[in-house]
Parts: sequence; structure tokens; C-alpha cells
Amino acid sequence: MSRIRSVEVFAVAVPFAKGFVIGSGAVGTPDHAGEVVFVKITTEDGVVGWGEQRALPSWSYETAETIAVVIKRYLEPILLELTPFDVELFHATANRRLSPSVSNGFPFARAAVDIAMHDAAGKLAGVPVHALLGGKNQDEIPLCSAIGVDRPSIVRERAEQSSDYAAYKVKIAGDLDADTAVITTVSEVAGGKPIWLDANQSYRPSALRQLLDAVASVPGIHCVEQPVPSTDTLAMQRLRSMIDLPIAIDEGSFTASDLARAVRLDAADLAVVKICKSGGIRNALKTAQVALASGLELLASGLTDCGVGFAAALHLFSQLDLALPAELNGPELLSDLYVEGLTITKAVAMVPTGPGLGVEVDEDRIRAGARDLIFI
Repeated sequence: MSRIRSVEVFAVAVPFAKGFVIGSGAVGTPDHAGEVVFVKITTEDGVVGWGEQRALPSWSYETAETIAVVIKRYLEPILLELTPFDVELFHATANRRLSPSVSNGFPFARAAVDIAMHDAAGKLAGVPVHALLGGKNQDEIPLCSAIGVDRPSIVRERAEQSSDYAAYKVKIAGDLDADTAVITTVSEVAGGKPIWLDANQSYRPSALRQLLDAVASVPGIHCVEQPVPSTDTLAMQRLRSMIDLPIAIDEGSFTASDLARAVRLDAADLAVVKICKSGGIRNALKTAQVALASGLELLASGLTDCGVGFAAALHLFSQLDLALPAELNGPELLSDLYVEGLTITKAVAMVPTGPGLGVEVDEDRIRAGARDLIFI
């Protein structure tokens, strides 16, 4: 079986078409690009697999530099002993060399590698990634529009531009008056479509109850995601007895084990599944299985992924029953996805059917935009 022969890493500043701000700060603007780390693995037979992850240390601790160094210095030696099919062995070995401590160790670096392994394995087998996971249940993934923190006039404009989307994910930031105005504004445009609130850890329990009282008459609010700090699982538990709105856990659950603890504490009604925080496709699927076995509904999300990460998410979510349309906002917010082969029509994405991820990566553009990285 064809072993992995080489591992290349590229850090690229990816431009945003629209500004996007969340509770923990700016994700990107047209004047401030987001940094994405691309990974290319090549097998002895010349088969190539691509992976990708966004570096966003204001959301999680990994930077572009740490992702790149971890991959080249610590994960590459593991990969050069494996084939692209050895995904579980890769993660087990990585866990021994980079201890995950109480949660997940360098998940973004590992996720980029995991995606590249799935891409190459699918190409070697001549099947799409979703076939490696057991097959898809749906051919299309409806998308949710991402509405960032901003003035009500800008929020209204963004919501109107997103009229094709089946739902709205609205970012809130801990300012009671401003958040009330934003939620009310989106509801006036949404016309009853589901509204998914995301606080990104910016609220205290008492303040969140005040906010929800203020927007009690707003129709269509489905849930509130990660209102309190990720480490405060007990506050999530208390909130479930304080408010009527279902609570989703995101930053507070990186792994299947994290989610199992949250379930034991009755700290969530829904679980947000993300490839990046899980450390890859296969680990994200394990988290989803824990959620479903525990009676939690699933929400699908990403981290402003380019085309490689976006395609990986489509393969994963094609076999899951989601409570709301998937919030995969790369196509909505980025100027360039660096791939060809994606089909998105009226905010509905087709699950790729070609081998591997089923997209053609623009390697020339990635190489041209990559900055120099030093691996000491």
C-alpha cells in the first residue's frame, strides 16, 4: 500500500469579501486577511491529498506558526511511516507524542493533516471521502447565513443580501442593548426563518437571561450557542434551569470525551460539530455519535473555511441529521476558496462526488501567496 512520501505546509493570507466580527473579536475584514494553513501530502505513487485549517488564536490557541511547526516537526515523522488510510493510527500516535491533556492537543494542526489523509485515501481508493465514512444520507447541504457583530444598519443589509439562506446565525457580543437591536433587526428580515444566536462566550448567565427577556417576542429564535466561557460547564448547567431557550455547546466541547462530560452534567441541549476543534473528520464524527447517543441534537459549523475545509465538512455532514442548516460561511465571507469543483446554488451546497474531497485545489495560487515559514 502506498505510503506517504512528503508533507508540505503553506501559510496563506486569505482575503475576506466582507468583514466578520464575533464575540471574541474580528475574524477578518477586506483590509485584514485571515491566515490559513494548507497541507499537501504526496504518496509514493504520486497521489496528492490536501488539508487546510484556519488559524484564529482569538477562538482557539493555535496560530499559523504553531500549526505549521507542529505539523512539520512532530506530525510529519509520524506520517512518513503511514499510508493515507492509517487515520486512526495517526491520531493514536499523535496522542502519545503530543499529549492531549484533559482535552484535545493541537487539534487544528491535526485536523489539517487528517483532511489531507482522507483526501489522498479517497483518491487512492477511487471513492469520495463520504464513502470512506460509510456513505452519505443526503446529496445537498442547506447553508445558514453568518451575521457578524455590527451596527443594525449593516446587519440589516447583510441579512437582506442573505435572503436565499434557510436560516441565520447571529453573533452577539455581550452588550445587552446592541445585541437586542441586532436580533430584532435580523428577525424583521428573516420572515420567520430560524435564528441561531451565538455568543462566543461573551455573556454571564444573569445578563443572558435579561437579553432573552428583551427579545422574548422575536419569532424563530431556535437556540443560543456557548453563551458563557468554555471552561464554565457548570454555568452552562445553571443556564438550562434559568432560561427556556435550548443551549448549544461549542467551545466548551472539543472532543467526544468533552461532550460526554457535558452530557453527564446536563450542560447542553445541542452540540456544535466542527472538524477543526475535533482534530479531523473522523474525530468530529465520534463527537456527533456521542451527541446522538445522548439525545442531543446536532449543529454543523466551521471556522470560515476555504474550499478544502468546506468540502471536508460537506462530506462529514452529508451523513448526519442536523437540527439547522449548516453554518459553513467560507463561500459567503471569503474572496477566494482556492478550489474548483464546488457547486452552491441558492445557498444549498452539493456534496462532492469525485474521488477524495472531490475538488481541484489551486496549488499555484497557494504557492504564490504562501509566506516563508522557518522550522527550527
